Amino acid sequence: MRANVVGAAMKRRTMPSNNSAKSEERDFFCRVRDRFRHFAHRSAEVLGSAWAFIGAIFIIAVWGLTGPAFYFSDTWQLIINTGTTIVTFLMVFLIQNTQNRDAKAMHLKLDELIRAIQGARNRLVDLEKLSDDELKRLEEQFTRVRNKAAQRESEMDAVEDED
Repeated sequence: MRANVVGAAMKRRTMPSNNSAKSEERDFFCRVRDRFRHFAHRSAEVLGSAWAFIGAIFIIAVWGLTGPAFYFSDTWQLIINTGTTIVTFLMVFLIQNTQNRDAKAMHLKLDELIRAIQGARNRLVDLEKLSDDELKRLEEQFTRVRNKAAQRESEMDAVEDED
């Protein structure tokens, strides 16, 4: 029963709620978040292309070539400074959104692999939620494991060389 409700909600991109006003508010924010996600994903594809880079070089070249016509004035410089500042400011949010989504997807995929592999330590799931001290201890543990494996490998190589 619950799976059917959740499945239907996923198709509608909303979760069921007893409070219709709260549901409408959630629907609005979900729609905004979904639209931004689509916009950020599409923008990252377009603005990360070679054509976007060529376009940016073209804009800079046109700006540079128009310098003598405007006597390299403060206004002429202000145009490119303002334009690049605005573009940079907006791109930070687009890039951060796509990076957050990619990181979350990668973590979920790795978590699924850890859960699926028999003998894997399930406590490694959600490592990103550990404190820095816990991560440091885990890193030291893996360093010891790696050093032991390297030592065993060098011992095996020595035995093979004797044969």
